[in-house]
Amino acid sequence: MSKPFPSPVPEIPVRDVARAAVYYERCLGFNWDWGMEGIGQVSRDSCRLFLTDGAYREGTSPTAPVVIWINLNSKAEVDELHEAWSKSGARIVAAPESTPSNLHEFTAADLDGNQLRVFYDFAWELPDRGGRIDDTAQREAARGKA
Repeated sequence: MSKPFPSPVPEIPVRDVARAAVYYERCLGFNWDWGMEGIGQVSRDSCRLFLTDGAYREGTSPTAPVVIWINLNSKAEVDELHEAWSKSGARIVAAPESTPSNLHEFTAADLDGNQLRVFYDFAWELPDRGGRIDDTAQREAARGKA
C-alpha cells in the first residue's frame, strides 16, 4: 500500500457526551466539534476523539476506561502541556517524569476515568540510541508463527 495511512480516531466511552465534551473543552483545550448524545467529537489540532455513551456502544464498543497515548515532540512540550492542564483544572493522575523506558510522560484522566498518557520518546537522543533491545529476531520468529 503506497498511500499514507490516516491517523486513527479513538472511541472514548463516556457516561454523558455533552458533559465529557465540556470537560475536554474547558480542561484539556479541545474543541467540541459536534454531538450531544450518542456520539460526539472533540479535536485539538490533528487529534480527533469520538466520545460515545452507553446507548451508542451497546453490545459493540468498549465500556471500561481506555488509555489514549498522545505523542508530543519534546520533553518541554510535555511539561508545558502538564502545566497548562494543571492550571485549567484537569485531573492529573501522574506528574511528568522520565521513565527507564526512555519516555518522558504524565497522565491525566477525564471524568469517566479514561486516561490520556502524554509522552515524548527521548530514546533517539541518547548516545546508545536509548537502550532499546534489538528484538528483530524475536519479531521475525513471531511472524513465522502467525
